[in-house]
Amino acid sequence: MIKLKDGFNGERAIILPPMIVNMMEEDPLLSALHITDIGYYPKAAHHFRERKEPVNQYVFIYCIDGAGWYRIGGQEYQVSANQYFILPAGIPHTYAANETTPWTIYWIHFKGTLASLYARNAMQPMDIKPEAHSRISHRINLFEEIFNTLKSGYTNENLHYVSSSFHYYLGSLRYIRQYRNAGSSGINDDNVVEAAIHYMKENMEKRITLQDVADHIGYSPSHFSMLFKKKIGHAPLTYFNLLKIQQACFMLDSTDMKINQICYKIGIEDTYYFSRLFSKIMGISPREYRKSKKG
Repeated sequence: MIKLKDGFNGERAIILPPMIVNMMEEDPLLSALHITDIGYYPKAAHHFRERKEPVNQYVFIYCIDGAGWYRIGGQEYQVSANQYFILPAGIPHTYAANETTPWTIYWIHFKGTLASLYARNAMQPMDIKPEAHSRISHRINLFEEIFNTLKSGYTNENLHYVSSSFHYYLGSLRYIRQYRNAGSSGINDDNVVEAAIHYMKENMEKRITLQDVADHIGYSPSHFSMLFKKKIGHAPLTYFNLLKIQQACFMLDSTDMKINQICYKIGIEDTYYFSRLFSKIMGISPREYRKSKKG
């Protein structure tokens, strides 16, 4: 069995230097909650990590696609898409991607005097299922904001902003119902088209079929497709591709992510297919788009 700690196509990771971590532990604000490591592993085939010597950080893993497992305290848990868990500090553990359907994960190592409060009762898999008022895409954008802020440098202002944002990020998981209610999008549960578009946005990093969307809405694929095209002017999956390319344009404009990293962020593993789809919709290749002047 192949076992990899990292080295996945499209991956991104930041490991904060020990000097910065030590400094954060002395800061009045940062000592309450701070990130030591953060990353994203898409389709992480053969991902495996075993820590017989426990680490002094909490380990947060959010699976958005595929599946995996982890073992702690003699008990093994299975993890599927739209679930997260937090491994406590100071306890040996093992985790790995499923061999046939490897997971795509966002992960964060964190510490602080308040860390245990956010991690409480999250050692077992916790659900984050898409629904009418879920805000999965908003939370993923917040992760990207935290990641990009750390990537831009370890200034005091950056670290304080990241810590403050991370409080909110963990709060959105611990108090998920309040988080969803507070950000209610106003979608009418009877409006199948709005509900379908919301579902697409909440599953931007995945491959979904017409059947998946229709099942979520509760309609037959043919009837749903007719209603959607009548209102939007595009077939559902055509519109889903438009949303993906719109998101790709945003990342090409606002980040320095590599094109293969952007592919995984919109649920497309094949960079050549992505380039063809992008060129078909936008009229130019992703590289040409990034170089072009906007506005």
